[in-house]
Amino acid sequence: MFITEKRAQKIINLLKKRQKDLQLFSDNVSNPHNFSAILRTSDAVGVLYLYYRYSGSDKIINEDITMGSHKWVIHQKVPDEKIEEFFLSKKKEGFQIVATSLSEDSVHFRKVDYTKPTIIVVGHELKGVSEEILHFADKKIIIPMYGMAQSLNVSVATGVILYEAQRQREEKGMYEKPSLSEEEIENILKEWSTENVIRDKMKKSAVKHFLKND
Repeated sequence: MFITEKRAQKIINLLKKRQKDLQLFSDNVSNPHNFSAILRTSDAVGVLYLYYRYSGSDKIINEDITMGSHKWVIHQKVPDEKIEEFFLSKKKEGFQIVATSLSEDSVHFRKVDYTKPTIIVVGHELKGVSEEILHFADKKIIIPMYGMAQSLNVSVATGVILYEAQRQREEKGMYEKPSLSEEEIENILKEWSTENVIRDKMKKSAVKHFLKND
């Protein structure tokens, strides 16, 4: 074990609250500020898995925005050629696909039951969720707007939806009973503790190298 017992217990307590069947998919959210804010909110509401498609060349995570929360959300990039396979496999696992969309057949975001295994899909800042992914959506949702603007910033909209999901799950007591098995918690704990120590050592080594060559 690379971390103290106190630190390990803190991570275990966090993992006991994680909702492994409330997941997020970011469909080409291209602004690092937005993507990082989404990661931070995901951590706050107990999302464990965030998947994303990203076609940009720049680094998508801004650690000044995530404030370290990216370390505690498992984020995985899905290649374009794997999109269909990804969503079909999630449906096979029993997940409902809920995508944000300004469509006529979209329903109020609060009318969805987020206590079911759910993947919430949010999209590009201007283009929204792609038609390719909307094809897999079981439900399309919309956040009612009463101002001149038609939509919220994608990171804000994601936060609004995730906190509705949190509210429903909290009312049902889903944060009181771990959704992860003891084995899953142990495996993630090992991975996180090792990765974080290695990352910290690399940063310290880089600082020492810089000072040595200054």
